[in-house]
Amino acid sequence: MTVLQVADLSFGYGADKLFQGITFSLEHGQRAALVAPNGAGKSTLLRLVARELTPDTGSVVIRKGVRVAYFRQSHELQAEGTVLDAFLSGFSEVLDLRHALTAAQHAAASGSEADLDRLSDLTDRYHIAGGDDLERRVEIIAAHLGFTPADMDRPVASLSGGERGRLQLGVVLAIEPDLLLLDEPTNHLDIETITWLEKHLAGLAGALLCVSHDRAFLDAVCPNTMELGQRSFRTYPLKYSDYAVAREEDLARERELAERQEAFVAKTEDFIRRNIAGQKTKQAQSRRKMLEKLETIDRPEDVWATAEKVRFRFAPAPRSGDIVLDARGLGASRGGRALFSGVELLIRRGDRVGVVGPNGTGKSTLLKLLAGAGAPEDVGDVRRGTNLCQGYFDQHLGSLDPQRTAVEEIRSVRADMNVDATRQYLSRFRFYGDDALRKVQGFSGGERSRLALAKLLLEPRNLLFLDEPTNHLDIPAAEILEEALAGFEGTVLLVSHDRRFLEQVTTRIVAVREGRVDVYPGGFRDYRDNLEKLAAEAAAREAEEREAARGPAGGARGGRGGASAPRDEQRGAAAAAVADRGAKAPGRAVRRSGATMPPPDDAGDAAARKRAFESDKAAARAAERKRKRIKELEAEIAAGESQLAEMREELKKDPGGDWAKLAEAARKEQALAKRVDAAMAEWMALSEELGASATAGGGA
Repeated sequence: MTVLQVADLSFGYGADKLFQGITFSLEHGQRAALVAPNGAGKSTLLRLVARELTPDTGSVVIRKGVRVAYFRQSHELQAEGTVLDAFLSGFSEVLDLRHALTAAQHAAASGSEADLDRLSDLTDRYHIAGGDDLERRVEIIAAHLGFTPADMDRPVASLSGGERGRLQLGVVLAIEPDLLLLDEPTNHLDIETITWLEKHLAGLAGALLCVSHDRAFLDAVCPNTMELGQRSFRTYPLKYSDYAVAREEDLARERELAERQEAFVAKTEDFIRRNIAGQKTKQAQSRRKMLEKLETIDRPEDVWATAEKVRFRFAPAPRSGDIVLDARGLGASRGGRALFSGVELLIRRGDRVGVVGPNGTGKSTLLKLLAGAGAPEDVGDVRRGTNLCQGYFDQHLGSLDPQRTAVEEIRSVRADMNVDATRQYLSRFRFYGDDALRKVQGFSGGERSRLALAKLLLEPRNLLFLDEPTNHLDIPAAEILEEALAGFEGTVLLVSHDRRFLEQVTTRIVAVREGRVDVYPGGFRDYRDNLEKLAAEAAAREAEEREAARGPAGGARGGRGGASAPRDEQRGAAAAAVADRGAKAPGRAVRRSGATMPPPDDAGDAAARKRAFESDKAAARAAERKRKRIKELEAEIAAGESQLAEMREELKKDPGGDWAKLAEAARKEQALAKRVDAAMAEWMALSEELGASATAGGGA
């Protein structure tokens, strides 16, 4: 079922078009990544889909009855009400009932029969409306996003910028929409939360269109990739890593076709010039008419070409001593809460150390202590090695003055550089033309990050402290920074939540968690594999403990009580709950009742056997359907690959001047290649599912 249809969409500001001719659709359950460099219009396209902007031409059609949720980078939230109210804001009926129920609970403290009747009636209506189930779902989402039960009663106005971003993400996830639009959802999320979000989105029933610069996140969540260009829009049934390879092959083939046509046109025009007035006049005129009718093959648009021109080069720096930093007994507290203590860390020349951990555990604080920029109340000692030239990149970009231009920022560090030399230097960081003369306050997040890095690299450095350096960088800039750091001869300590960046750069990992700081040899991949192994072992132990606790008796328990309690008993229980609430510290207004607790395992053996039999039958039918589909896919892939081989042989032949026919053949070849890739991806997924089912069945 198609939930979104975009047709011939174009948008721009004045005569400058951001993009044009955009056409695509999303099916129910389809998840797609929208990728392009910073400034290409990805967020604008999402706003057009959400109908916050009106396109210049084209249409956006959302199927009637489809629920749409939109997570914006700007984190626009109403600063009214509590965190729980915000989570429930997409369910106006439930939220109104909850407020009415809270007021009724307070009124019922009087003990009057009318107030108790109203409380009982509202409680029943709240249960029927699904309020309890919704609250439980919201609490689970909130916990994964870092909100404790106590946080649910906090005013939204008291939240920090990062907390508001996580709250807005939770709000759109709680809605469980049919069409979910996400604009940079992983910004400021820690690795654990990103991992949970990936699993949550992978199980999404609706359609998803996601903008992100986190390559690992895109690979895990989106099996389809859409590339936005100014005059092109490419779609691939592939995850981001595979798309990056496939697009290079497509571009190479399209460039070759365009070059061959250009050579043919040049040769034909030369023939016309030489023979238009000679004996071969008719042939020349015929070829001129052919050229007039020829459909020109444009050179393909490479949307990443400009983005890849950024160059992060480190100025040659003197060699530091072998021992760079020797930290002993480091400890820090913030807001009366101890972050860590007793940290011992030895950093040697050439180390590239990644600092990871959940948000709020003190990663940035530890980085500042090691850089000598800690608070006066922090404890411990950091002995510094010889001949150090250090630089610090602040994730909040505090080194930039919003009132200065980019040129003025660079010259504040290197006054010896004139304006022309400064603009030439800034061009290495994709500041072209008048961009270098704009004030920083008008820059995007990506532009500010590139400018801060440009300042950092102006002077020789052999020790770098980087706090979230890739937060606002687009994918090419992050990859170029990776390459630069991998070849950096000095020492690097960095905080990041970008897993692909950590994998490519780090040689050691420092994990900050729950007041502890642990050092792991090897890079981030080794650290992650170790964590997964420990988690699997812990899950196995928990399963064994549950099995042992269940015992041989099987767990026959008593039936549910209170399900058919008389109305007077309900009223008495409600009054007791109100009295109990008044005697204790104020807490959540709505309590979980017995009617909404999970059902006990009190079914008889016969019913259990019947359910197991039905479940096995359903699983067997599903497996048989998958096996049948795998055979169909194998035949489809074999036929497709055979046809592709024939088509590619034909493409190698001389077109004999029929370039329109050749272009059409190339388009057909590309379309068939994408279908074969999609069939191969489906075949691999189904084969893995069958293999996993067989393994699970064999181990039962």
